[in-house]
Amino acid sequence: MKMVKYSTVCILGLMLFLVSCSKDPVYPVEPSIAFTSFTKIQNNTGKDQKGILKISFTDGDGDIGLNQDDTQPPYDTASVYFYNMFITYYEKQHGIYVPVTLPISNNARVPQVPPATKGLPLQGDIEIELYINNPATTFDTIKYDAYIVDRALHVSNVISTPDIIISK
Repeated sequence: MKMVKYSTVCILGLMLFLVSCSKDPVYPVEPSIAFTSFTKIQNNTGKDQKGILKISFTDGDGDIGLNQDDTQPPYDTASVYFYNMFITYYEKQHGIYVPVTLPISNNARVPQVPPATKGLPLQGDIEIELYINNPATTFDTIKYDAYIVDRALHVSNVISTPDIIISK
């Protein structure tokens, strides 16, 4: 009986040792993003009103996100870097995607990750809610392009959603 307990403790100790020896993943300091999903949300009349864009990301130095009090340059309201997630809305008009400027910007401020992870490789998911049904048009097919910028102003790659068909 004692032999079984001893061997179990040794095996658990060996497993713990092997897991603790694993290295952190290595990613470039520039963030990298990938499209994960897009989920449409209908209003109470059955029309598509909003959507949730989900992307995955990696960042080698973990400096993704901004705090609410990050309002000094380069993150001030007069700067393009007030936002750190940039989203372009397109409508498919007569077979061609055309960028459309909406009355409300889709750009967003992704919150900063906890300081305990600062400087460490980071991976995760970002979800953002978007208004998807442009009432000023009859076109029913849209898509988005998106990219993020980290605190050191490294720019990620650009992702595109697939066609999103809107119930108007």
